Amino acid sequence: MANVVDFEPGGYRYVKAVFQYSAGVAAQPGFAIERVRFQRTPDLTEGFEAIAAHLKQRGRPLTALCGCELRSPAPFSEEGFIAFNRQYVETLERWELVDGDTNPVARTNVCPAHEPPSQPVFHAFSYTVAQDAEALPTFVVAGGGEAPEGHPNYRDVIVRRGDTSLDGLREKVSYVVAEMTRRLEALGFSWQDAMATQAYTVRDIGPLMWQELVQRGTAPAGLTWQFARPPIVGLEYEMDVRRVARELVHA
Repeated sequence: MANVVDFEPGGYRYVKAVFQYSAGVAAQPGFAIERVRFQRTPDLTEGFEAIAAHLKQRGRPLTALCGCELRSPAPFSEEGFIAFNRQYVETLERWELVDGDTNPVARTNVCPAHEPPSQPVFHAFSYTVAQDAEALPTFVVAGGGEAPEGHPNYRDVIVRRGDTSLDGLREKVSYVVAEMTRRLEALGFSWQDAMATQAYTVRDIGPLMWQELVQRGTAPAGLTWQFARPPIVGLEYEMDVRRVARELVHA
């Protein structure tokens, strides 16, 4: 059963996952989640500086940060992914968001196949604001691919590793949909609550769209297919899902 933890300094709860991110977040009563997308994608240092400035302008503490969306040049090796995550988490530790291996901040990190960045950059971020207790509940489910979290490596647990046939992709997509469902339910939501569903892959999922995605209820507000790879070599398919109160663009 999912371990859901209240993060009072941020005004949200989260599904505990691994040291680099949580599996998803939801605003607590009296708060709502807003999302900001960057028009010009900054590197991690500039991105965190922009986030800090935005939170200050909104009158929110650094601990209000609840979601980060990153774009990387290419999938990492497992060793490279660990090193990258350690660097990324340093800022969250300074902001008193991370305690040991407990990280409340959800994350999606994918690799665009077209015009990839030259280094990891911020695509968007989410945070909580004070809101009327009767406001529509909001959430952000972190990106997840076709491998369970928390194992010594991804390589040995990837669903149908190396198999990009239609049947292989079907099983990968089915696994990820089931994992997104689990995260939604842990936070107290269902697919019918989704206002934005994303799929990230460079494989042809067109033949699977109806049976494995639309018919299973994953796209009540449509589905955005982004031509990007998951962040680890060997993974082929990733999804995330959210419902936020407001979306802004940061110039």
